[in-house]
Amino acid sequence: MQIFEYNGSALVAMVGKNCFAIASDQKLGVQLQTIATDFQRISKIHDRLFLGLSGLATDAQTLYQRLVFRHKLYQLREERDMKPETFANLVSAILYEKRFGPYFCQPVIAGLGDEDKPFICTMDSIGAKELAKDFVVAGTASESLYGACESMFKENMEPEELFETVSQALLASVDGDCLSGWGGHVYVVTPTEVKERILKGRMD
Repeated sequence: MQIFEYNGSALVAMVGKNCFAIASDQKLGVQLQTIATDFQRISKIHDRLFLGLSGLATDAQTLYQRLVFRHKLYQLREERDMKPETFANLVSAILYEKRFGPYFCQPVIAGLGDEDKPFICTMDSIGAKELAKDFVVAGTASESLYGACESMFKENMEPEELFETVSQALLASVDGDCLSGWGGHVYVVTPTEVKERILKGRMD
């Protein structure tokens, strides 16, 4: 078992019409043992920017604290929130800085940029970015997430349809992965509001 798979995880971000959704499973495991069923992998950086961290849970928490610290410094200096593209560059730089002893994390970044245009991206543990216009996935369930998202994704979905699509893709995918699961945690973000919902898994 690789160190990235030690705690198990499933993360997905998907783009809609002037909105985006980001979702994760809720299971925290140690190899094949379940430790918690309400673990949070997604964090709000500000109202229009969210960060999901898959991989080793301890490294994810350390990296999140460093990123919050750097974002608060930016807010103090610039007197504004970071754009999603800028934040992605910051995450990439912090990960690459530690490339010889990396954080064992795969981040997923989702936000609304200028003119409410959704931005999503993921990267590997040393900060190599992967940008997408439809969806990005990460974690131990990433292979089944790719398949589910490929088959369910449509362009220009409204927030409600986007929520339904990302929820079904997540729940279907974690069924095929014994390291992640226990329902899901979904955020749907529009220019005017943030909707947060908890999904019940089939084993709950």
